[in-house]
Amino acid sequence: MNLALIPVFLLLGAFVGFLAGLLGIGGGFTMVPVLTEIFQREGIATSHLLSLAIGTSAAAIVFSAFSSATAHHRRGAVLWPIVASMAPGLVVGSLIGPQIASALPMRVMAAIFGSFTWFTAIRMVSSKPPKAIRELPARPVMFAVGAGIGLAAGMVGTAGAFLAVPFMTRCNVKVHNAVATSAAIGLPVALASTIGYVFAGWSAADLPRYSVGYVYLPAMAGIVVMSTAFAPFGARVAHAWPVRRLRKTFSVMLWILGAWMWWKALRQ
Repeated sequence: MNLALIPVFLLLGAFVGFLAGLLGIGGGFTMVPVLTEIFQREGIATSHLLSLAIGTSAAAIVFSAFSSATAHHRRGAVLWPIVASMAPGLVVGSLIGPQIASALPMRVMAAIFGSFTWFTAIRMVSSKPPKAIRELPARPVMFAVGAGIGLAAGMVGTAGAFLAVPFMTRCNVKVHNAVATSAAIGLPVALASTIGYVFAGWSAADLPRYSVGYVYLPAMAGIVVMSTAFAPFGARVAHAWPVRRLRKTFSVMLWILGAWMWWKALRQ
């Protein structure tokens, strides 16, 4: 792998951090398609492309999830009993997800990722939170829900907010608490997913230097450094710009990225 790409990773990190501060998103759906294209142009074997991109994305999200969870905790918005009841399932699902993802053909994973990207695009422009229809279920059900969220998030390299927030709001959790609790949930999801991708790629051949399993360290470091630096800037801009319009614009970008991943799936 060409280390001259580090400036590209820094730019990607700046963009992801800006979006995280501006719109409150983790950035996995932005990072993975870009990293996939970079790795493909660098000659990484097709069978490793998405796993390496998703694993690197998950590792970068560990740091942003920790920062976000800490900020929400300081505001007293995180509902820790929900985190505690879901965390075991989240960890189990997030460890299993990478094993499934790394075993699936490239075309299948590209189609799955494209579909989840489109789902997130729809959620980005949803004007109303899901209607509350029930209370939070018992602990065994919370474990199962956590496992499902962790499995999906682990497969696509995100923190799981695109599933966790709708679930909690449907269970009569206030939106701001759901967002804050989802941020806290994102840490065990991202950490377990990272461990899962390290394990899944530990014995893989033809990975680039400076890779630990399916985590490419130079990309992860560049993204983390710049996303951390630019997230506060995005948060400041959010108070001055029409965020609703920006969310619609970003949704269009997600639709394009999702279509691009589907194109890759159909090309294989």
